[in-house]
Amino acid sequence: MSDTSLHTISRGAEPELRDYFALMKPRVMSLVVFTALVGLLVAPVHVHPFITFTSVLFIALGGGASGALNMWWDADIDRKMRRTAKRPIPAGRVSEGEALGLGLALSGLSVMMLSLSANLFAAGLLAFTIFFYVVIYTMWLKRWTPQNIVIGGAAGAFPPMIGWAVATGGVSVESLLMFSLIFIWTPPHFWSLALFMKSDYDDAGVPMLTVTHGHDSTRRHILAYTILLTACSLGLAFTSIGGPVYLVTALVMDFRFLVGAWKLLRRSTAQAEADAYGEEKRFFKLSLWYLFAHFTALLADAALSALFGGLA
Repeated sequence: MSDTSLHTISRGAEPELRDYFALMKPRVMSLVVFTALVGLLVAPVHVHPFITFTSVLFIALGGGASGALNMWWDADIDRKMRRTAKRPIPAGRVSEGEALGLGLALSGLSVMMLSLSANLFAAGLLAFTIFFYVVIYTMWLKRWTPQNIVIGGAAGAFPPMIGWAVATGGVSVESLLMFSLIFIWTPPHFWSLALFMKSDYDDAGVPMLTVTHGHDSTRRHILAYTILLTACSLGLAFTSIGGPVYLVTALVMDFRFLVGAWKLLRRSTAQAEADAYGEEKRFFKLSLWYLFAHFTALLADAALSALFGGLA
């Protein structure tokens, strides 16, 4: 009897609303919402609060659609990984067909409504983001190449560009640098997670860098990308949306991130195992704060600019 059959038989009670919400990956969605909102608010064009609210809502629904479609396609490997085994589909609370239906419905709804509330360019960018995450990353890259998270990270980097496009109807150096900040941040963020979750990817047959090239190579890649990330981060400080708050924040967080990456590089696998991968886990947590701090600082500088501009 197949795994799918066993899964179908073991399914018990009807799914609850929270199970469908979990399909949309709310933690990932929160990052999508936050970076899209920042991209919209720091743009040089004022957007009515109602349009801001509806646009961010539909961008969030688009992110949720991507999450549901990702869980639908990855249900087989999610059952094999400790980190994902309790998700709604592998846990038997939601069927794969329900996840597919929800993902497709939300995809169409989010793109259509964003085109009506904002503009066609922003809606087209949202549609491409959903396509990129589901088809290019989930269906193709994830199971094929150790560069999966490098290329696939673009999907998570589009939201601030979409937010900027809602306000301006286009793309700029600033929006491209916000995209680049998330794009280059994504590999060291996920690779640090993979360092202490390697067995999960082994079990699922996902060619994460830790599986195909080992821990030492992964640590070298983390440092290399952290150096690139520092350059991108500081470059954003000298654009029209940068400012003193962002510059100080970038300097502090980049220094901490570089130190953390250097510490990882100097560790052997034996040292990491003896420490229960404590340093790797600290770097992973720092990576979460890194992105949040940068985008919060952009928002703070925009608020200060608006305040002092209004007083002038």
